[in-house]
Amino acid sequence: MALDIVLNELSLETPASDRAIARQWMTNLIQTVRSINAQTKSQAILRSYYDFHSTFLTSNYALRQWLNDNSVDREERRFIRSLTTKAPFSEGILESDEVHSIENNIGSCEFRYQGKLAIGLGIAHLLDVISVSVTSASCWDCSYLDLDAISIDEDDAKITIVHASRKEHIQDHVEWIKNHVYGNIDGRDLWNQKEKLFPNLQFCASVEKQLQSLSIGNSMLNPVKNRLLELQKYAENWTEGGFDSNKLACKATPESEATLQQYSQERTFICPDDQKRIFSWHVRLTPLAWRIHFYPEQSRKILIGYIGNHLPTAKFN
Repeated sequence: MALDIVLNELSLETPASDRAIARQWMTNLIQTVRSINAQTKSQAILRSYYDFHSTFLTSNYALRQWLNDNSVDREERRFIRSLTTKAPFSEGILESDEVHSIENNIGSCEFRYQGKLAIGLGIAHLLDVISVSVTSASCWDCSYLDLDAISIDEDDAKITIVHASRKEHIQDHVEWIKNHVYGNIDGRDLWNQKEKLFPNLQFCASVEKQLQSLSIGNSMLNPVKNRLLELQKYAENWTEGGFDSNKLACKATPESEATLQQYSQERTFICPDDQKRIFSWHVRLTPLAWRIHFYPEQSRKILIGYIGNHLPTAKFN
């Protein structure tokens, strides 16, 4: 299965000082994409903010000129000509309202890297795909990038995205790529295969419709899938002691006493043992204000009671 990859437009913000450096940027980018293709055994699709072929590598050296530059390796030029590109980011994506909002900076959430608006990197997080950069600065020479997710309705959050600007970086993502290539399942599959995918999680009946509504292309499918996998990973390693949220790969918090006093009913769900429990613990999902409410059992299983929009709280109702 081909993987979408997203071009980080910030890495092209400052043009190369000369054509030799620009050519090296392209060589590194091509080697990176080829390494991705080798892992997926298919051809990656490059998504960009604007038409990739209109990129200027230096102030007077456009990608179209690079494509006709006889000093550039012929196979490299052929590779770029054959590379499938899509612009803007939302092109061809079903249920792309959130992607469209972020790429046009009109949504309730935005992403920043070191204070700069990072549309491409934010889209990479939203689509749960690899972001790629040209090697224009040392900050792009890494396998992961940390972003600030800033929301009107939510507290700000730190997120980490998968990134590459050299072929060597792809070696850090082999397992991630494997999971994505073979993990092309929708919410219906998540529900139907929950015992196999999440053997240490138990799901309340209330979650069935919530999961099954997540079709391929839904912007919340991958965030939900990833959070459930993180909860599963914690539960399978939970062998002693009580629940410790600090050992989770994601941030988890209980509701405040004020919220539970006012809205405990909204967090009460019937569990597989037919008992009602209040699901106070929850994890956040971006870009929408979604939550997964869960209940850590003394038997060291985790019950999943709710997946969906932010429930009312004493602060937000």
